[in-house]
Amino acid sequence: MSHAHDIASPLAPSHAVGRLVPVMAAGAGFSVASLYYAQPMLGAMSASLQVGEASIGLVPTLTQLGYAAGIALLAPLGDRYDRRRIILAKSLLLALALLAAGLSGQLPGLLAASLLVGLMATVAQDVVPAAATLAAPEQRGAVVGKVMTGLLLGILLSRVVSGVVADQLGWRAMFIAAAVSVAVMGLLLRAVLPRFAPTTRLGYGALLRSMLQLWRQWPALRRAVLAQGLLAMGFSAFWSTLALMLHAQFNIGSAGAGAFGIAGAAGALAAPLAGRLADRIGTPRVARWGIIVALAGFASLLLQGGLPPVLQLALLAVAAVVFDFGFQSALVSHQTLVYSLQPDARSRLNALLFTGVFVGMAVGGGLGALALAQAGWMGVVGLACATSALALWVRARAGT
Repeated sequence: MSHAHDIASPLAPSHAVGRLVPVMAAGAGFSVASLYYAQPMLGAMSASLQVGEASIGLVPTLTQLGYAAGIALLAPLGDRYDRRRIILAKSLLLALALLAAGLSGQLPGLLAASLLVGLMATVAQDVVPAAATLAAPEQRGAVVGKVMTGLLLGILLSRVVSGVVADQLGWRAMFIAAAVSVAVMGLLLRAVLPRFAPTTRLGYGALLRSMLQLWRQWPALRRAVLAQGLLAMGFSAFWSTLALMLHAQFNIGSAGAGAFGIAGAAGALAAPLAGRLADRIGTPRVARWGIIVALAGFASLLLQGGLPPVLQLALLAVAAVVFDFGFQSALVSHQTLVYSLQPDARSRLNALLFTGVFVGMAVGGGLGALALAQAGWMGVVGLACATSALALWVRARAGT
């Protein structure tokens, strides 16, 4: 059975892979950004389509559900088919879905397009295993880290960009511009990436069933998924309740809340650093240190209550940088770790890891809202500290 790495072997020299990394980082960033463009534009979209807030709120919900389904049902296909073809096909379908969203005249069409956007934005989860396959083993962490930086910046900056574009040109223009950007990136990736040989001949049903076997087979995978999922719960609890807290306590609007996302973007710089460290001192150790940093960031917010308002806001911004840095460090380390377990199953291993992260995010969002309602902002902070401490316990039990 041939491995995708055999096809990539002419590109194994670091300078050749190095040239591809910026394109892969941009491809991952532009595709995953598609999930978040709608969020700052929901008010404008509801006014334009003359529907209520509850109805337009289904747009981000369906987009996220589509993404979850795409990770579980489509991402594993990277082990069965040439990843370059999958990346091109999904990119073009994502562009069509974004175009349909921008041209939709009524809510049902917009909701259908949103679901399809979520499904096809999983092209980002095809690009990262492709990068791991192209990289030499001693560089894998660094390469995955750099591509993840592009993906994370796409997440963090998408809301800022769409808010500005929608203000200036309208929400439809943002979707159309996004469609063009994704199509261009897909064609560019098709032009520069090598062909990837399939690493399995399993049929689709067997491919999905094999994910259960991988889960049972690798304790290191289960630990990575559980630790990162727990960390994601605290991360999501913070970000999903931040705007509500800022509005209630500081009378800061959505633009101000969005600015904290830029503070979080500084945390994306952790990805390449964590990747390089993982190559040098081992992924479990870097993952553990990442969790400790995230826990320290959340715990620092326990000091918030006794400070004057301006220092409370400053502490929030610093804490966001610190725990984002820790979260991304742990994520890149866990990705590098699971990719090394079984090279012929990287797409399925990646799908399992991100399903865990996604479940953690979804549960964290719900628990965060509950904590805010029942115990106020300190309840959210306490929740984030508790889930991070549990993640550290999972990682520490593994030793090394």
